[in-house]
Amino acid sequence: MSAVREGLREGRYGRSADERADRKLKIVGSVLGAALLGMVGWIGWDYVAGQSVSAEVIKFQVVSDTEVKVHLEVRKESSVTGVCTLSSQDKEHGEVGRADFTFAQRQGRVDEMVSLKTTGRATMIELVGCQPAAGAR
Repeated sequence: MSAVREGLREGRYGRSADERADRKLKIVGSVLGAALLGMVGWIGWDYVAGQSVSAEVIKFQVVSDTEVKVHLEVRKESSVTGVCTLSSQDKEHGEVGRADFTFAQRQGRVDEMVSLKTTGRATMIELVGCQPAAGAR
């Protein structure tokens, strides 16, 4: 007569090694995921909060072969004097004009038309960047 041996009852001797490994992987994955999400959030917040002066080119109009009118919307802290750099290129993508424009208004949002002088007919305007004026606050 052969004896039939019953298997171990489930749950009687604790978790199996596979279940413990799965639990550890879930915990490690959750911690790493939360850390990554926190890091991405911190980098994004630092980027947005670190820019005290920003701007956007709303539209531009080529007035002549030597001038372009640019409509800029500048966002800044009202106590900050901002400086924005514009560049213009011709149809061969050669730079035909570059200038810095200062915005000292005591407002958080400034809408202004500026005139950019060029050495040739411009076909494109690029906002190179904006920053607080050196020594101005």
